[in-house]
Amino acid sequence: MIAADSAPPLLGEAAGVAPLLEVRDLHVEIPVPRGRLHAVRGVSLRLQPGESVGLVGESGSGKSITLRALLGLLPAPAKIVGGTILLDGVDITGMPRRRRQRLLTDTMSMVFQDSLTALNPVMRVGDQIAEGPRRKLGRPASEAKRIALDLMAKVGIPEPDRRYLAYPHQLSGGMRQRICIAIALSTDPRLLLADEPTTALDVTIQAQVLEVMDVLRKDADLSMILVSHDLAVISQTCSRVYVMYAGRVVESGEIRALLQDPRHPYTFALLRSVPDPDAPVHRLLTIPGQPPDLIDVPRGCSFAERCPFVAPICVASEADPELVVLREGVDHASACLRWQTADSWDQVAAQSSIEGPQ
Repeated sequence: MIAADSAPPLLGEAAGVAPLLEVRDLHVEIPVPRGRLHAVRGVSLRLQPGESVGLVGESGSGKSITLRALLGLLPAPAKIVGGTILLDGVDITGMPRRRRQRLLTDTMSMVFQDSLTALNPVMRVGDQIAEGPRRKLGRPASEAKRIALDLMAKVGIPEPDRRYLAYPHQLSGGMRQRICIAIALSTDPRLLLADEPTTALDVTIQAQVLEVMDVLRKDADLSMILVSHDLAVISQTCSRVYVMYAGRVVESGEIRALLQDPRHPYTFALLRSVPDPDAPVHRLLTIPGQPPDLIDVPRGCSFAERCPFVAPICVASEADPELVVLREGVDHASACLRWQTADSWDQVAAQSSIEGPQ
């Protein structure tokens, strides 16, 4: 095993292309009456130009807080207490606030989870799209409107001239989310951050919105970080994935390898908890218990109390296991001390009492 920081080159790295974004050992804390909630605990990730990566995990795993930390939109009183964020190789963590915010907004845009609250309810949707080109890019009003209409057509909104004048409440959830995508793209970002952009949509509309995002991302050669609790959603649009649990990355790697051969029990459980219509009928694995208290983090592996494969070694140490690369030259890392026993996990799970009903 080798340290995760020694992972093999990703995409353009072998050709000397530096990561667009690199996060090293990021820590975010939130003061609460009982103490300090450790919302993000040592997250590290890399994103190459033009690459799409996913952050996946259940609610409370730290995905959205990580995304907001990158964009400087942490809700008060949450704050970054450790780690480094590099943008084009430049450390922006310690920059003066205004300079850092200007650099971030020049580089990144965000698609939020709830389109209804993300949009201004008393402003026409076309004007909301045109606002970015006018205010940020300095385009005249007529050109900003043309850009907005063009983006509305690209994201699949029929009759953009008519719907330019609509208010958010007059559009369906899928249409509103497409407006949010158009707004995010209107300022020519290099990096698109998407925080569960399809959660409130039905499955058919989800697929359409994801396809629109992926096509537009590729056309503009954008990088993207997609946050989701659903590995199936991540697999449609991302080449690599970071699996988060209790504020940490517990497994990462190329999406196909990780889906075919999960090497952390949490990833294994996530995959087994989703029905596969193409697979033989099998029991769905449920994850018992609750995530750990991130104010009083338990010693050892944070997943140990919920893990069907737990062993004494898992709780013997003082801290969570480190994320390590499993095999040299392979983009796959796990924070499980027993990842080498993964070949037997299916058999163990089949005999476990945590299995759901057939």
